[in-house]
Amino acid sequence: MAKRKTKFVCQECGYESPKWMGKCPGCHQWNTLVEEASITGGSRHVFQTNSSGAAKPEKITAIQSEKEPRMETDMPELNRVLGGGIVPGSLVLIGGDPGIGKSTLLLQVSAQVANKSLPVLYISGEESSRQTKLRAERLGIQSDELYVLSETNLQDVLTQIEEIDPNLVIIDSIQTIFKEDVTSAPGSVSQVRECTSQLMRIAKSKGIPIFIVGHVTKEGSIAGPRLLEHMVDSVLYFEGERHHTFRILRSVKNRFGSTHEMGIFEMKEKGLEEVLNPSEIFLEERSQGAAGSIVVASMEGTRPVLVEIQALISPTSFGNPRRMATGLDNSRVPLLMAVLEKRAGLLLQNQDAYIKVAGGVKLDEPAIDLAVAISIASSFRDQVSNGNDVVVGEVGLTGEVRRVARIEQRVQEAAKLGFKRVIIPKKNLDGWTPPSSIEIVGVSTVQEAMQVTLGDR
Repeated sequence: MAKRKTKFVCQECGYESPKWMGKCPGCHQWNTLVEEASITGGSRHVFQTNSSGAAKPEKITAIQSEKEPRMETDMPELNRVLGGGIVPGSLVLIGGDPGIGKSTLLLQVSAQVANKSLPVLYISGEESSRQTKLRAERLGIQSDELYVLSETNLQDVLTQIEEIDPNLVIIDSIQTIFKEDVTSAPGSVSQVRECTSQLMRIAKSKGIPIFIVGHVTKEGSIAGPRLLEHMVDSVLYFEGERHHTFRILRSVKNRFGSTHEMGIFEMKEKGLEEVLNPSEIFLEERSQGAAGSIVVASMEGTRPVLVEIQALISPTSFGNPRRMATGLDNSRVPLLMAVLEKRAGLLLQNQDAYIKVAGGVKLDEPAIDLAVAISIASSFRDQVSNGNDVVVGEVGLTGEVRRVARIEQRVQEAAKLGFKRVIIPKKNLDGWTPPSSIEIVGVSTVQEAMQVTLGDR
């Protein structure tokens, strides 16, 4: 007989306690523990691998390795972020701000799969079937293989999955689905955990790929316990400003591909359209002849992307100068400014610094260090850099410019967009042949890079 007990669960991090506490010991948030009644003593198996009900260990040499077949959509950007397409039996979590376009993206993907005569089940817990139909008409979606279900009861959802046997299932969203034998409210930690566990069992046992939409918190992370991100196979974030048309689909976890891929989409009247050359988009509004502007070639997964880095250096009006950065690590700015002051002789201790990556993209690789340093020096000197230059390199604390990875792809992207010169670390000059249409300049220190891009002054 199953036994009931009461516990207190944090709605932010999932921490469980037998008694109520004002402050959660896990995430240190106040008043987040909620009383829930749970059932213990039941089976805790998530999914089983054979009909006998118990999995048995196998020798790793005896396990047959096969290449995972993938179901490709008509969106190459989405296929690349997923690692080459949708893997059967995979559980994919997509998070993003409200109104960013998650439902639009998944409805378009559902239609593309359904147009290949493959049944798709789209489960909407937030909208009625008529509301989903209105969105489909706006997107021009018409397919007899696309089934829409407005339901929040997990048992009814699983019943329809058994009857239709679809090739793809969309759950929009997991915070609206509830399991009857879990007494807490839909969207709570217990409901999200148990419902995701059931969906994972169905996905693995039947080989059905399932996409689930997750709400995000005010900090931008997916709501619910961190266990949710550990349970799924892939975690994707759909980012962008609601008042701008460009959207970025970023992979932060992927068991079937790279975790650094990024797909660019543009929101239009007929839905989301792919941006096949994001470098042109990020550079199309670049102002010529402005101090503090430089172009960097950054790697997003396997694809190079050229973006503009802007810096504004101005004398401070306060005792402590401000250091602000948008689109890159905020702690990197004072570090690079300290290197410029110590190694290049720039007096920056009484200057406010504002750094921005234009276009809304976020960069987190060390290869952008040299471009950030050059943009700071350009704005501080009020000296314009060459508009045909692309700068790549990692900067050390002693002022040296260190080697970066995949320099060939970065240079080829710069040459394709018509840039005339690329400044790279001198250690990256050997072992490859650059394109004949572009000049390659190797530098060893930040001072040398400043001389090449800004000239002696």
